[in-house]
Amino acid sequence: MASTRDIRRRIRSVRNTAQITKAMQMVAASKMRKAQQAALAGRPYAEALNRVLASLANRVGSLSHPFLEKREIKKPCALIISTDKGLCGALNTNLLREVAALPKNTVFVTAGKKGKQFVARAGRELLADFEVKDDTSSYKVKQISQFLIDQYLEGKIDSVSVWHTRFVNTLVQKPERNALLPIGQMEKLEAGAGEHAKTEIKADENLQYVYEPSGDEVLSALLPAYIHFQVYQLMLDAKASEHSARMVAMKSATDNAKSMIKDLTLEYNKVRQSGITTELLEIATAQMAMA
Repeated sequence: MASTRDIRRRIRSVRNTAQITKAMQMVAASKMRKAQQAALAGRPYAEALNRVLASLANRVGSLSHPFLEKREIKKPCALIISTDKGLCGALNTNLLREVAALPKNTVFVTAGKKGKQFVARAGRELLADFEVKDDTSSYKVKQISQFLIDQYLEGKIDSVSVWHTRFVNTLVQKPERNALLPIGQMEKLEAGAGEHAKTEIKADENLQYVYEPSGDEVLSALLPAYIHFQVYQLMLDAKASEHSARMVAMKSATDNAKSMIKDLTLEYNKVRQSGITTELLEIATAQMAMA
């Protein structure tokens, strides 16, 4: 049986750990609120952009654009949006488990150290690695989407899909695959679902847009903006998922530490009580022997 000194040392250690996890929980909660607001605020704009894009595509009809042309896919590319740090539960594990099943000819672009480490361990080809901090700005994310566009236009890759964690709510985050290029391939595969779910981009039939200078020119300018915003919105979703998962994980760690302290305190009291009882018995035995 452990001594009271050992138990006190363990209690202090667990209490210090609980203070650290509690502080990390509060920090993650603060970041989570901002990230959730940013992710949710961008979704109405994304829907409006989709409606305008669909309306343009229906009007223009036979516009020839590299982003709309399907190719023979010889070298697919996957953008992995992961986290830089751990301590966020199974967030990265669930995402990278799905990425591991991609074909061997897939090349990777990563945003986040965990994704980069995964690609290195798997011995897969890494085209580029980008660092995106918590203060996600459209300018920084645009560097990623512009790199993907350049690689696609130069013919170095034939398709682009984005693997990220979609924010559902504070307790639920789902790994997800979004097809990015070519744009005509509007399909979304929820990781683990086993089937494709169509991402329909529908035009609003009640609205008639007037385009200046022409539909073709507006659509040609809108398609790159659509790519940039899609990557930016997925990045916001991933950040909201990260902070939500970390907040929940740190809360769970704090609760477990408090439970462990309670159990150790009970054990400490039992050992201390046993020691006192033993001392009383020794005193009583000595008195009886002297009588």
